[in-house]
Amino acid sequence: MKQRTTALLLAAALALALLGTAALAEEGGAPGAASAQPEAVQPYEPEDSTSPDASAAPAEGEPNPEGEEGAPAEDTESETSEEPQEEEYIPDPVGAISFQNLERRMREGNLSLLALEENIQAIQVIDYDKLEDNLRKGMNAIADQQWMLTTTMPGMGSMMAASLDSQYDALRKTFDDIREGKLQKDNAGLVWQLENAQNQVVMAGETLYIALLELENTGRGLDRQLTALDRTLQELDLRYQLGHISSQTLKQTQAGRTALASGRQTLSSNIQTCKMQLELLIGAELTGNLRLSALPQVTGAELEAMDLEADLEAAKAASYSLYDAGQTLEDAREDYKDAQDKYGPSERRYEFLQAKHQWQAAQYNYDSTVQNYEMSFRTLYLQVKDYKQVLDAARTAMAVEKDNCAVSQLKHSQGKLSQNALLEAQDKVTEAQEKVDSAAIDLFTAYHNYRWAVDYGILN
Repeated sequence: MKQRTTALLLAAALALALLGTAALAEEGGAPGAASAQPEAVQPYEPEDSTSPDASAAPAEGEPNPEGEEGAPAEDTESETSEEPQEEEYIPDPVGAISFQNLERRMREGNLSLLALEENIQAIQVIDYDKLEDNLRKGMNAIADQQWMLTTTMPGMGSMMAASLDSQYDALRKTFDDIREGKLQKDNAGLVWQLENAQNQVVMAGETLYIALLELENTGRGLDRQLTALDRTLQELDLRYQLGHISSQTLKQTQAGRTALASGRQTLSSNIQTCKMQLELLIGAELTGNLRLSALPQVTGAELEAMDLEADLEAAKAASYSLYDAGQTLEDAREDYKDAQDKYGPSERRYEFLQAKHQWQAAQYNYDSTVQNYEMSFRTLYLQVKDYKQVLDAARTAMAVEKDNCAVSQLKHSQGKLSQNALLEAQDKVTEAQEKVDSAAIDLFTAYHNYRWAVDYGILN
């Protein structure tokens, strides 16, 4: 499919270049060119007012090469009135970014996405009626040159004649593909491929955003541990002065604190590097100081709306990877048909048997691709459900730690608990909150990946 698309696009570019050749032939061509071989191609006259490329509807699960413009005006108006209005865009403060605005800022400022968008637009602006006309003029120009070659140099110029025949066949192939809607279908598939590449870049940016929040959550945990370790060192230093512990015990704890501080510094450097990568993705100034907002919360209604079988079918229909696998299967089927036409369905010809086995292998490979896709999607569905129960368990544990902390505060106020013991109880509440935050991030990540699969067919 990819080779066929590339060849067709190159042929289309050649057709545009041949405009100059056609004009030259009209000035220098001899009369009687209409009877030259091969015959000049006459303009295509459709049976009705609908253009041939507009009448060719895309197959199910494939993008419409003309977008919404191919729909009747009445349907477009009714669909527009029923579509919900987009949420109001609230720009991010300077030096900050929110997850809700990340995709928009990437599509507006990322150079790779902008380059892909220009390539998409370059395909979508193709006027197939004009391209068909250019191809017809190019073939007529070649026919004029062939006529001149046969009349002025009979019996000579065989190499030139062969080159003209090859050019004519290439243009004719593209001309016929436009009439039959094949080129429009292939270009629609190419647009789908480019849009899938765009979505992959956006998803990578969102994954980096989530990873940064997890790193920052880890950093807060290390800060808490460092603070607790500082309190421990103060206590150990006092006990050492009183002769209750050895200097070796104190030095070991100090060494542990140094190692923990070093790890915190390395984490800070990694966070700054990742933030610069995120700034690069959105086209912002590279400072490494970008401030990230919290992730949206996954609501119970969103989780209840998950329908495994229906969502799986939607994901498969939106998946470019499955579409591409289907095109590969179609190419294998065509190769098998060509072998059948060439050798006949004879069990005595090894060439036919080889093509038959290759066709069967292609079917197995396609079925395996679909099975693996379904397996990955079902696993993702189960992950969402599992992360939800993990989050619920983390919240329950945090509630218990809050109750314990309240008891510790009461004991401290009564003089029955030391200050350090109270701070330790508070640290346990903070640690429990960090686990809740981490579980919430895991749930959002799994659910967001699930939505990417359902809406765009992309499995992370």
